[in-house]
Amino acid sequence: MVYPDTFEGFAVQSAETWTQPKRTEYTPRPFEDTDIDIKVIACGVCGSDVHTVTGGWGACPYPLVVGHEIVGHVVRVGSKATTGLKVGDRVGVGAQAFACLQCQQCKNDNEIYCKHQLDTYGATFPGGFVSQGGYASHVRVHEYFVFPIPDALDTKLVAPMLCAGATAFSPLYRNGAAPGKKVGIVGIGGIGHFGILFGKALGAEVWAISRSNAKKEDALKLGADGYIATQEKDWAAPHAMTFDVIVNCANSSKNFNLDDYLSLLDVNGKFINVGLPEGDGFQIHPFKMMGNAAVFGFSHIASRKEILYMLELAAEKGIKPWVETVPVGEEGCGTALKRCHDNDVKYRFTLVDYEKAFN
Repeated sequence: MVYPDTFEGFAVQSAETWTQPKRTEYTPRPFEDTDIDIKVIACGVCGSDVHTVTGGWGACPYPLVVGHEIVGHVVRVGSKATTGLKVGDRVGVGAQAFACLQCQQCKNDNEIYCKHQLDTYGATFPGGFVSQGGYASHVRVHEYFVFPIPDALDTKLVAPMLCAGATAFSPLYRNGAAPGKKVGIVGIGGIGHFGILFGKALGAEVWAISRSNAKKEDALKLGADGYIATQEKDWAAPHAMTFDVIVNCANSSKNFNLDDYLSLLDVNGKFINVGLPEGDGFQIHPFKMMGNAAVFGFSHIASRKEILYMLELAAEKGIKPWVETVPVGEEGCGTALKRCHDNDVKYRFTLVDYEKAFN
């Protein structure tokens, strides 16, 4: 079989032109024995894509093809691959493309915290090759970070699960979201709406927490058991010390009174952050956390083990995120990035029509 020497994608050229990606041909890093090549058929548009290409998270290696919610079909399997994937399988790739798989973290299913982990796009691999993402014809990824997709999951709906869904699922799963537990989801957007869906799928009582009542109807339709609007006077008082876990999915810390949120936690309750706002972030005074022995923590995407379970659970429970599709292309990628930046989506985009774009 003849394999392509080059891939094509829609690359952002600079921070000033981030809404104008251009069709670009590039050479991927050399294929290794444990790699999988994937022909892309869909890719979610993530807030991380926007933060990266705008320079909001720091220097970006332009030109860059972003996208780390990738669904496609396997077209090449390395000779030493052991995960059982074969040509033709429908698979997914999330935000991580490499880890050493030898350190203590990796061996404990915490490869997302490996010191040698590399991202699906924008990471420099040995030889100086910069990884490119899923707004592209193909991606090349280490087999460990390629996940079989259950047949029951629709391609356009499963794509956003591979980053946004996983980012919401991992802190819920790790911190005990289950029957008899009360969970709060702060920020009802791309990640937060997954927080509601997966919190309910895990059996917890789930409350949506947002600034106003603008998203109350949506949150209840998604399955939330209750809703809190933080613009209302004394909003926190009726809910003091009643939550076991709160997952903060908000992408801004502006006018965010953290003390009020921490007051919601029961003794040893956990406030876990997954949103990554630009700027200085939060300021915390220890005295504010001592009254209920609150735990303040963070979470980063999800492990392979968690993603595989998340996909099985989504198939079993029939989880259906709210997704709008956009044809992949220079115009489509630019429009989706701009609308994502402007929060003009309910609640995720998936790029589709790859066959038309790349023949």
